[in-house]
Amino acid sequence: KKERRRELENTHLDSHRTPNRTGEFTNSPTLIVMVGLPARGKTYISKKLTRYLNWIGVPTKVFNLGQYRREVQSYKSFEFFRPDNEEAMQIRKACASNALKDVVIYFSKEHGQVAVFDATNTTRERRVSIVSFAKEKGYKVFFVESICDDPDIIAQNIADVKVSSPDYLNCDKEEALADFLKRIECYKQTYVPLDDEKDRRLSYIKIFNVGSRYLVNCVRDHIQSRIVYYLMNIHVTPRSIYLSRHGESNMNLLGRIGGDSGLSPRGHKYATALGTFIKSQHIKDLKVWTSHMKRTIQTAEHLGIPYEQWKALNEIDAGVCEEMTYEEIQDNHPEEFALRDQDKYRYRYPKGESYEDLVHRLEPVIMELERQENVLVVCHQAVMRCLLAYLLDKTSDELPYLKCPLHTALKLTPVAYGCKVEHVFLNIEAVNTHRERPGNVDVSRDPEEALKTIPDHF
Repeated sequence: KKERRRELENTHLDSHRTPNRTGEFTNSPTLIVMVGLPARGKTYISKKLTRYLNWIGVPTKVFNLGQYRREVQSYKSFEFFRPDNEEAMQIRKACASNALKDVVIYFSKEHGQVAVFDATNTTRERRVSIVSFAKEKGYKVFFVESICDDPDIIAQNIADVKVSSPDYLNCDKEEALADFLKRIECYKQTYVPLDDEKDRRLSYIKIFNVGSRYLVNCVRDHIQSRIVYYLMNIHVTPRSIYLSRHGESNMNLLGRIGGDSGLSPRGHKYATALGTFIKSQHIKDLKVWTSHMKRTIQTAEHLGIPYEQWKALNEIDAGVCEEMTYEEIQDNHPEEFALRDQDKYRYRYPKGESYEDLVHRLEPVIMELERQENVLVVCHQAVMRCLLAYLLDKTSDELPYLKCPLHTALKLTPVAYGCKVEHVFLNIEAVNTHRERPGNVDVSRDPEEALKTIPDHF
């Protein structure tokens, strides 16, 4: 038992260290530096990349220079961004300095591994100073430059995000648009893109017109390669992602976890109702994905649409606890039951998996989800929690307790910097399989206390 406890405690050792001298180490922090004119999707990329890295277990934080500026200077007009406005230039430099000081605190005190410096960084002088700062601290630097000359994409970005930004609160939209276009012109006067020859020693990716072309240079480590892989898979095409658990299964009716049982009679009714709902949505070129398990396949068969099976979408493996009720787990493995409650995300079932394992198993699914347009994923409770945590930017602590009830379809529509979520209950009753976070997680708790949060209407 002591060895088991020690194994769980050591599951997620923090290997991060900040070097005290100049030079990069394999595990030294990474500073991602955004580059590009306004309205080129830098903040969109920053937020999305941060969400992905946090989801795969790499602590990441965005440092947005606009927020630092707004704390010291209320916005009046594009004049603030004129390159010959010396007073404003000093304020902007001070804000950049404060942001980088906070990056140092994040790496040294908060154990961050990646920081995203979300700013225009359009001059060579600014980029040289950032590289010099990082070299002194022992950080690795990776530049992400977004280049866009498609007027339709730029106009859409301005309409979707910029004219509703904090800079233009209570401002007429037409006036805001005119001012923002002048702001872009201010930046164009001094913008020097990364140069293939002069910057050949830097690590970077250039993204042209939101992904029509890429140029990658000097990828130096695992994190940078993951960043490149991710950025080359995301797109901004309007689409919807539908998530649904399988219909109620025979194992659900018995209150047993895992297994590979088929659908209950109510589960078959839900599958039919799901098919009707999906048809009513009139979704163009819908892809349907299931796991390899009977209950998701039987649910998908009612849709009347070809489906693709993914082994990666199989439910979390409960190991020695497969097909047990929570009461049986408490009776037979009381210490395991308590250890799981102590850290549900990292706890690994004996001979089974943890939620953390499941996230890594699902990474290829997320990559393909980013590449596709309209997709319906018919999956399982733990799997759906992991996918939702990625899409809604939930922490690893929140993830295992996200509510994913049976017989409810979720429609997620990407908007600006996140996702709009619609819950659609299809009016077919089902058992409740959600277990709330327990208050008492001590190994010495009595059985009644351990089972307090078990749903009582299986």
